[in-house]
Amino acid sequence: MEVGSLPVELWRLILAYLPLADLGRCCLVCRAWRELVLSLDSTRWRQLCLRCPECRHPNWPRRPQLAPPSWREVLRQHALASRTWTLNGSELHSSACLHLFRRRKDRRVWRVETEAGCGAVTLRGALAAAGPYDRIHLYPGVYEEQAEVTLKVPVEIVGKGKLGEVVLMISFDQQCPTARLCNVVFMPAWFSPVAYKTSSGHVQLDNCNFEGCQLHIRGPGTCQTRFCSFSQGSSAHFLGVAISLVDSCEFSGGDSASITVEGPPVSERNWACKHLAALAKSLTTPTSNGSTADAANQDSRDTVGGVSPGDTPIGGALTVEDLTKQDVDLESGWTKQKAVNGALLPGELDLGCSSDGDEEQRGDNVKDVDYALPYDQHGLAHLSEPRPPDWASVPALLGLSAELQRDAEARELAGSVQGCLLHRCLLRDGKGGVHLYNHAQARLEANMFRGLNYAVRCIQNAKLVMLRNEVSGCRASGVFLRLSAQGLIAQNNIHSNGEAGLDIRKGANPIILCNRIHSGLRSGIVVLGNGKGSIRSNQIYSNREAGVYILFNGNPVVSGNHIFQGLAAGIAVNENGRGLITENVIRQNQWGGADIRRGGDPVLRNNFICHGYSDGVVVGERGRGLIEGNHIYGNRGCGVWVMSSSLPQLIGNYITHNRMYGLAVFCRKDPESERGGERGGQENFHEEGEMLAWESDMDSEDERFSSRRPITVALVENNCMSRNGAVGVYVKSSEALNVVGNMVSNNRAAGMSIIQSTQLTRLVGNCVHGNGRTGVTVDRECRVELRGNGIYGNSCHGICFRGDGQIVENDVVGNSGVGIRVMESADVKVVRNRVQCLRGCGISVRQQVRGAVQENLVYQGNPANSKPPINSDPQNQDCIVLSNTLLTHRPNTPWALENPPPRPLGNNPPSAAPSTNPTHLAISMTSRITATVESGCHNNGSIFCSIL
Repeated sequence: MEVGSLPVELWRLILAYLPLADLGRCCLVCRAWRELVLSLDSTRWRQLCLRCPECRHPNWPRRPQLAPPSWREVLRQHALASRTWTLNGSELHSSACLHLFRRRKDRRVWRVETEAGCGAVTLRGALAAAGPYDRIHLYPGVYEEQAEVTLKVPVEIVGKGKLGEVVLMISFDQQCPTARLCNVVFMPAWFSPVAYKTSSGHVQLDNCNFEGCQLHIRGPGTCQTRFCSFSQGSSAHFLGVAISLVDSCEFSGGDSASITVEGPPVSERNWACKHLAALAKSLTTPTSNGSTADAANQDSRDTVGGVSPGDTPIGGALTVEDLTKQDVDLESGWTKQKAVNGALLPGELDLGCSSDGDEEQRGDNVKDVDYALPYDQHGLAHLSEPRPPDWASVPALLGLSAELQRDAEARELAGSVQGCLLHRCLLRDGKGGVHLYNHAQARLEANMFRGLNYAVRCIQNAKLVMLRNEVSGCRASGVFLRLSAQGLIAQNNIHSNGEAGLDIRKGANPIILCNRIHSGLRSGIVVLGNGKGSIRSNQIYSNREAGVYILFNGNPVVSGNHIFQGLAAGIAVNENGRGLITENVIRQNQWGGADIRRGGDPVLRNNFICHGYSDGVVVGERGRGLIEGNHIYGNRGCGVWVMSSSLPQLIGNYITHNRMYGLAVFCRKDPESERGGERGGQENFHEEGEMLAWESDMDSEDERFSSRRPITVALVENNCMSRNGAVGVYVKSSEALNVVGNMVSNNRAAGMSIIQSTQLTRLVGNCVHGNGRTGVTVDRECRVELRGNGIYGNSCHGICFRGDGQIVENDVVGNSGVGIRVMESADVKVVRNRVQCLRGCGISVRQQVRGAVQENLVYQGNPANSKPPINSDPQNQDCIVLSNTLLTHRPNTPWALENPPPRPLGNNPPSAAPSTNPTHLAISMTSRITATVESGCHNNGSIFCSIL
């Protein structure tokens, strides 16, 4: 019979009436017939699969509406899996072929009904009469036994009819090598809640329901559970299992954990372990080669809270041009305080560029270029034109395969199949999902956890591999790890949970890769209580609290993540938290991109912190840490906001294009600490009300800081603070501060403004260039030392000084106002500076200034300038002016700053971020004088910064 004799459509119609066995025979006729049979996948093969009483929809219970790629393949896999229980190689004879034939011939079918006179009356009687591998058919009815039923020979028990028509109120104890139960409903017997248990053999459960009862498997026993439902408080317990497989099952309504895995896998193995391991390998996704179709379907259907990370650019909807031009902020309306064309922000000191006597007036009609001293070759010239980073330089998220290639430990975990394997299951509407403890091991892949108190709890040295699961709607934390738990958590979608998406504490040390953690009612990831972990290449977004929250000596590595669009801080480090935070993209968060407070001491290195609705980095009261090599730009608040009771190190950062101050240092206490609330909010991190003794988990202070040199003075070194909307460096502090080797340029207001400085502030080796107002302003009663700075081309005065201190060996050239203006009751020494002012005085000493102006070199400005190079009030007897030199310009002679060249001299390390802790730097240049910070000493903190 030729295929071509009839149309293909007619052949398909004919073949659609054939049973499974005949379809198989037709496939063997020829290639054309095989292709015809295979083309029936969505019709006949689908019917055969769905009509099989032993197999539910292949995507049940997670997505029963989603068709599989091939119905024929589903039916084939089901046929293979249903025979796993018979693969007991130890009972085979020398001739495998003859043994198979004999088994088929000798295998009997026993019929059990509840009505008398129809076969064996009781199930116990049928089990007593059955031989090895016999099949027992149970017809609809309720089967109940008054004592435990022991299975002593391999047997298969199959319920006939629809699922739910055969009910077993029996407690089984399996003592034989293998058994299979299919299409039955388990209910608890009156004497025991355990419906089925085994401690040595292998049991296969297909298409069964457990209602209000328990399944117990103890190693070396094994279990394969497929398409089963556990409801009304049912659960599965695995104790010391080497391997067991729970595939496509549903767990709901439990008042405890749905699946409990306890104890390390036993070394003794039964016969089924190798077959289950091979089956598990075929079911698990090959992580090294990317996602399978199942993972792809899951990702395509998972909701992400209305945000598609792939559709959102790194810079989001904001660009640098938007930040400089936008006049309305719908969230907070903060642009009412925006600095426009150099206008002052609240609290900014105006030391006068307007006319205050003839000496400060500038002439704009005379060409000064021929008399201007060049200063472009100063030591920080490489930072003169800072720009926002090119998007190509922003680190992209790595995929799981790339992460596994560079991490051997994660790669080994991803390939491990041991303990309990939970695959494609739905766990919903109960107290707990999976509970691992006491060195247990489990692998969870492609499951859904919904509406639970918690999805996964891994404690007491347990090991977890969790791949491509969806965890949502948990009332507490989604995934909870503590007590030295470890494992791999990768490519999961964790969202919309009541507490943290992941909660890591008490020495737990997992590897967290390539997850989406979003839309939580609290933080995305919380690390506390000596928790560790490696958190890499995750998307963490749209959480109501911090994306990553580190506290109580938490010490994770947070690297290569994208943390964005959160309703609080991107990363918060609090209450003695630590951690290495590197190469993350932290953008568009409502609070600070990074928020460090109350003893937090992280290393924040090489991150991109941008386009936030508040400050870039906030260092709150008693905050510490190394903030190094970061790009902090495009934020609507300050670039870096520091409280004066903090001791951070800011080294080699690019702080640019922020709408307010580049760096702001304020004298202020957190309201929480004013009320004595050192541990405010700690109760939120208790595990279901359990009072945890955090003090017993914390390291001592000596241990914590033994690896890092003690810091006594806050340090700001080798940063670039450019094109910010207000002052580049704004200081209103009661603590000592060292500002060394920074580029402060092209800010809309002053370059550096010292408003309050009761302890010594040292400005050493900085370049202050091209700012919209005065280069450096110092208010009255401030203690400031300026040494070795280059102050060039600012739109107002070079230095305007009202406080106490020294101005030593600076180059003050090309500014539009007075070079160095000392006024009011200042007590200052102005020594060995090089000054040029083209249209005004080089040095102006006014009012009741005390101190000395000596050994300064004043370069001639424009010859049309009628102002004296040094102007001092003749009635002022308290200021000594002597030994100063005026250098005039000679035609056709090079006019330059020489011996030394323009300051800063470039002897500071380059701005590129060093790879190690800069312990060699002189970070204790001046000793800190202990002083208390008075409560409420000022009201001018960041208008966005809030207490976590």
